[in-house]
Parts: sequence; structure tokens; C-alpha cells
Amino acid sequence: MPSEPSKDLIVLENPKPDRDYEIRCETPELTCLCPVTGQPDFATVIITYIPNELIVELKSLKLYLWSFRDEGVHHEGVTNRILDDLVSALSPRSMTVVTNWLVRGGIATTVTATHES
Repeated sequence: MPSEPSKDLIVLENPKPDRDYEIRCETPELTCLCPVTGQPDFATVIITYIPNELIVELKSLKLYLWSFRDEGVHHEGVTNRILDDLVSALSPRSMTVVTNWLVRGGIATTVTATHES
């Protein structure tokens, strides 16, 4: 059975919660729709975090990012929502979400949202 997009983020226990170490997840497959024109927007998303007790399971992260494909949302909104949802699920020591959007209207956009505990 093929996978489906999902807003459910599955968490796993951090195998080394007593150590500060960085996890970096990157994919060029973030898509959503422009809420003004309905045209597709494409971005590379980079998620970097120092975990606390939990880490995100990667397939659930992929399905979560896929869930934005048919949503009309501004670049700033989707970037901050990804950060908020991951912080809510993981309670990391710190996290940064960067989205690098392909050119639209002659302007390439990068949005960075950060959480510090």
C-alpha cells in the first residue's frame, strides 16, 4: 500500500539524551501552493536540532512535509508551522528550520525560524 501524507510526527527515544549533538535533516522536496495564485512553490527545507529526550522518526517527517503539498500557505507561514510542530512534538534543546524557496516573481526567498529552549 502506498504511503499517504500525514500531519502525524512519530517520535523515538533519543539514544544519547545526556549528550548535546546535532541532527540535520534536509530535503529538496517541500512543496505547497501559493495562497494568492494557487501556483506550486518548491523549497529545500533544512531542519537542524539538538535533541533532548526525543528525536523524530524520519519516514514520519517525510510524510509530514508531504502533507503541505496541497495547502495554500505563505513561505513564512509554512516555515514557522514546521518549527512549531516539531518543537511541540520533540521539545528539543534548540532547533532551526530553514526553507530555501525557488524563484517566484524574480525573487528567491530564504526563511529561517529558530527555537532556543
